[in-house]
Amino acid sequence: MFQKGRAWIELNIENLAHNVRELSALLPESCSLMPAIKANAYGHGSLLIAKELQKMNINDFAVAALEEGIALRKAGITGQILILGYTHPNDFPKLIRYDLTQTIVDCFYADLLNSFGKPIKAHVSIDTGMRRLGERSENLSQIKEIWANKNLIITGVFSHLCVSDSNTARDIAFTLEQFNRFQTALNFLHSNGISNFKSHIQGSYGLLNYPEFHFDYIRVGIALYGCLSSPLDKVKAQVSLKPVLSLKSRIQSIRPLLPGEAAGYGLTYHTSKQQMIAAVSIGYADGIPRSLSGNGYVLVKGLKAPMIGRICMDQLLINITDIPSVIPGDEVILIGQASYPENNSISAEEMAQLSGTISNEILSRLGERLNRVLSS
Repeated sequence: MFQKGRAWIELNIENLAHNVRELSALLPESCSLMPAIKANAYGHGSLLIAKELQKMNINDFAVAALEEGIALRKAGITGQILILGYTHPNDFPKLIRYDLTQTIVDCFYADLLNSFGKPIKAHVSIDTGMRRLGERSENLSQIKEIWANKNLIITGVFSHLCVSDSNTARDIAFTLEQFNRFQTALNFLHSNGISNFKSHIQGSYGLLNYPEFHFDYIRVGIALYGCLSSPLDKVKAQVSLKPVLSLKSRIQSIRPLLPGEAAGYGLTYHTSKQQMIAAVSIGYADGIPRSLSGNGYVLVKGLKAPMIGRICMDQLLINITDIPSVIPGDEVILIGQASYPENNSISAEEMAQLSGTISNEILSRLGERLNRVLSS
């Protein structure tokens, strides 16, 4: 296990298990979680997360790319691994070699997969309104013809909701229409004798806002990791989610900033009175948004320390004038909970809001050079 060095991520597996229980309680008996562990499990570390989830008897996973699926197989992950995106024909042999399930992104792609000439496991994507991937839901005869491809072992049919996180009347109506289009397509397939597959359309918000809809899988993503996309989001389901990830770094250097001096690239931060500033060993190459420059804060000894100046590739500066007894090597919390003295915390949602984005992006962009460790 990696040690806590210059900057690292701590993973609370008890919180992960808690979230699995909370989300599973919303599911009908015939439905299973299919965790989305793409983008390195939203920055948490896909191999660590997948191994822990398998210990919790979860055996269906969704990734975005072939390489992500191969990495899981090489790490010993068993069960179904669904690739939600495109795989180039040159890589079709790897789908078979690593026993991966490929998304059929449209009818043309189904023919391409079939022409490879060997059995390939697949799920059919149906476009119910997002206009991204999948055969359009009204093209029922074309969707049915996908099953005529003899080399495709079709084990699933799915779609994507695009505004299930919204509670406006317009977006609720559109989401309900997406459910209706999806169910219409499923009914058509069943009426034509095609039924040996599982279905899924809901992700995190699809489950949290529409738990009454029952399909075979839930592709839970951001909620599994104990977050919502924004701190302003409200959901229908009564769940208590706990963040799995904490992001920490260290004070590497402390110095005075004298009256009239400036600090950082561009000398954008100025002071009219003496301050104590510190350099923290983490930067935008580790995934800290540069848009937090002069706008974000961290926790040092449980107290808020504002970020000052421009965030650098490998470091950032903070103002520690009002925080006593700080020394080099002290822990800095960028996302997570402090235990003293005021129990302050910074959530991924809060960092995202300050950065003008969503927590999904904040987490999934956390860099590979951050060590990922299980919290003690």
